[in-house]
Amino acid sequence: MDIETAMPADFHIIDCHLHTGVQHVNWGWDQIRPLLLAAGISGAAPIPPVEDIYDRYDRHFTDTPAWQACRRRAHRYLLDLHDPEIAIYPHFFVWNDFAWEDLGPEYVAIKWHRHPDEPVYHYHDPRCREFLGVVRDRQLPILLEESLDNTLFFLEKLAPDLPVIIPHLGGLSGGYVALDRAGVWGRPQVYADTAVAALPEIKDFIRRFGTDRLMFGSDYPFGSPAVELEKILSLNLPEEQTQAILGDNFRRLCRLP
Repeated sequence: MDIETAMPADFHIIDCHLHTGVQHVNWGWDQIRPLLLAAGISGAAPIPPVEDIYDRYDRHFTDTPAWQACRRRAHRYLLDLHDPEIAIYPHFFVWNDFAWEDLGPEYVAIKWHRHPDEPVYHYHDPRCREFLGVVRDRQLPILLEESLDNTLFFLEKLAPDLPVIIPHLGGLSGGYVALDRAGVWGRPQVYADTAVAALPEIKDFIRRFGTDRLMFGSDYPFGSPAVELEKILSLNLPEEQTQAILGDNFRRLCRLP
């Protein structure tokens, strides 16, 4: 399907989930930029690579000043991105220093991420609550990718009032069905992104919960912006619903112009 025939020519499509960084991986902006433009995507919400935030391969990883400096460089890379054709909406990737002091006004969302076989967040550290207090004051959404148990703890105990986006329709957070059985998708403050999610699950979510809490993402470099965009266009939804998924929901949640 031709994007120009599926959407108004002036509609601003936002890829709300992609990664770019150049320290421990080679995912520079110069590589993703042409892919976004070729797909007609004019907005991007980049996230630092996990590899620049902590050692994901060391389950017993202990944070150090060197890793904290690496995180600051990873975030600075995002903040220094200026593109004449693509609007940039950076994520702040939080780790166990809970560096709310670095959470400047340029960030539109928080990335909160670990997999079950990776180092754990120190949820009982007082700074964790301090960080969430700043996020609450700033009204920032949290892109939460955690184990199923920790996802439920986060939603039910830690921050039940904060808007949360579950990436991949839960594919790496216990699974779409497991989250559904736990009642996660029925929570009005819980959103989802479509990055590398299965098409049947996207259709099921829309059928049962509508399009107001669903957002388009590619998860580059793990997904292709064009392929993930075509997945949404293939649904043949009404124009207003397509626009909601491809940009309007993210703009509304992040209070973007």
